Amino acid sequence: MPPFVEALRPHQWVKNLLVLVPLFFTERAMDAGGWLAAAIAFGSFCLAASSIYLLNDILDREEDARHPKKRTRPIASGRLPVSAAWLELAGTLTGCALLAMLVPVHAPGAETPPISLRPTNLFLLWPFAYLTLNVAYSFLLKRLVIVDCMCIALGFQLRIQAGAAAISVTASNWLQLCTFFFALFLAFCKRYEELGRQTEASGQTRKTMSDYTTSFLNMMIGPLAALSILSYALYTVSPETVERHGTTHLMYTVPFVTYGVFRYLFLVYRKSEGGDPARLLFRDMPLILSGVLYAGVVLLVLRGGNA
Repeated sequence: MPPFVEALRPHQWVKNLLVLVPLFFTERAMDAGGWLAAAIAFGSFCLAASSIYLLNDILDREEDARHPKKRTRPIASGRLPVSAAWLELAGTLTGCALLAMLVPVHAPGAETPPISLRPTNLFLLWPFAYLTLNVAYSFLLKRLVIVDCMCIALGFQLRIQAGAAAISVTASNWLQLCTFFFALFLAFCKRYEELGRQTEASGQTRKTMSDYTTSFLNMMIGPLAALSILSYALYTVSPETVERHGTTHLMYTVPFVTYGVFRYLFLVYRKSEGGDPARLLFRDMPLILSGVLYAGVVLLVLRGGNA
């Protein structure tokens, strides 16, 4: 992969599939206009995320050069010059804004309007909020223990909110809670993996790592795993969800979510593979299979409930 493409971290774009989640769980799941709006929103967030990855890699290139894994990144290794990275960052920010302005403004119950480039499109506020949060993270918040992980979780919540805004629906409160807890769970798992690799590094790889300990992270990861499963389970049986989808059968998807969380814990604690969740989703076959089965059951249940 060319360095300028690798620096965008396209494998991380899988996280932005959360933008599609509100569409997946609404009556617009079979609406072509809804999918078009969500797909454009997804593209905008992919470029926003790549902008942040470029900014972080530029700012952290010296620390990354001491990291056992990150030192191979294009900017840290010198394969992508810093000047070229700044130009690429300007391009991704421009592309993000243009795509955000292409998301059609849609009112519930109205026909999906044609795509038009309108600077007044309020969807632009969502990638802007995401970028603002992550710029604050890059310059300050990542140096604050616990707050660094909470920023990651808030970024996932913004993706859910943006996906709902793109198709003019309201994101379920339970779904937002589930997203927050699960993202926080992943963030602390990443810190756990990074802490275990400190002995392989040639220096401190992250300023907050001196504040994290194995026992402390264990106390965070266990309860967050339980909260992730519990909040999703409550979402499937909440009156709001039952009324919206006309079925209580979403509860049958809970075993797949439970298995996915437990499988991830197994990979973190037994295989030391919690550092890059996006890569695990493409590499670990049991996780892939559980995800495919989960999606299939959701579609079957929702189509049956709306039949």
